[in-house]
Amino acid sequence: MALILVLVCLGITAAGYMLFPGRTNLLVFGVDYVDPAIVGTQARSDTIILATVDPVNSYIGLLSVPRDLWVPIPGFGENRINTAHYFAETQQPGNGPGVLLETVRQNFGIPVDYFLRMRFEGFRGVVEAMDGVDLELEKPMAGYPTGVHHLKARKALAFVRDRSGSDDFFRMEQSQVMLKSIIKTMSKPEKWPRIPVVLSAAMKMVNTNLPAWMWPRMIMSFLWVGPDGIDSRIIDREMVTPFTTDQGAQVLLPNWGLINPLVREMFQR
Repeated sequence: MALILVLVCLGITAAGYMLFPGRTNLLVFGVDYVDPAIVGTQARSDTIILATVDPVNSYIGLLSVPRDLWVPIPGFGENRINTAHYFAETQQPGNGPGVLLETVRQNFGIPVDYFLRMRFEGFRGVVEAMDGVDLELEKPMAGYPTGVHHLKARKALAFVRDRSGSDDFFRMEQSQVMLKSIIKTMSKPEKWPRIPVVLSAAMKMVNTNLPAWMWPRMIMSFLWVGPDGIDSRIIDREMVTPFTTDQGAQVLLPNWGLINPLVREMFQR
């Protein structure tokens, strides 16, 4: 009987830890192609999103970072934040995510230990496994009018890659819209039978240091909060200053006096 009580207590403790963990911060970024065996394929990080998942307070925050943000990169000096991954991978294959993580830690002042690196060429397989995504637009984007549009894999990939917007701020917004649309589509009961095959496809496009035992926690958190409860923000035009370097590169200087309060609001609430 005592053994049974101990096992029950351990089970309750494990369940509580699984369902009600502490806050997890995650760096999500996308690259076009990464093959350490082939010189020149160490891609820059095109999409950069800082995510925070706090199941206890039912909060999920997504903060998109402009790829042209001019910041100090550990070991490489000042440059665009999206070059951190490229420089590190070129110097030593496999170091890209770690250097990008450290760049985020030092500049944004938040503890983030996990990364999710997505390869865009695998995105199409995920949407195919979903049998399409219901893209919900509150305003026209990438040639689509306001409303709901069911996109198959080819058109979904074209939406993500679209560069018709006037600048990177529009593209950051598009990335978040697609991400939330995918989550919302997969939250529908009729899509639940597809979850295993979707996860299998997702694993083929993702490299991560997130432990396998944490995945159920993350998935449960997203299901609990729901796509409409996700707090999506971007570092917008008012938080940066356009600048041209001595080498002629057009970059964005961060206004930390405006960025830091937003980071504290989202990651220290």
